Amino acid sequence: MATRSVLLALVVLNLLFYVPPGRSGPNVYIQKIFASCWRLQGTCRPKCLKNEQYHILCDTIHLCCVNPKYLPILTGK
Repeated sequence: MATRSVLLALVVLNLLFYVPPGRSGPNVYIQKIFASCWRLQGTCRPKCLKNEQYHILCDTIHLCCVNPKYLPILTGK
């Protein structure tokens, strides 16, 4: 019973003193997928570049900026 308590104490101390690496978080490929929009052709940004057009909203503050050649053809009146 005493060995279980010692083992538990060591695990808790190890978790308390663990320092995560400096560059934590998702890698570049995962960030690109989550920051993309419109069938992975657009990018979520606060403001679109000159050669891009706003198509949809990514969230409340980011626009989905897409190159016009990837946008659907608009029809109707």
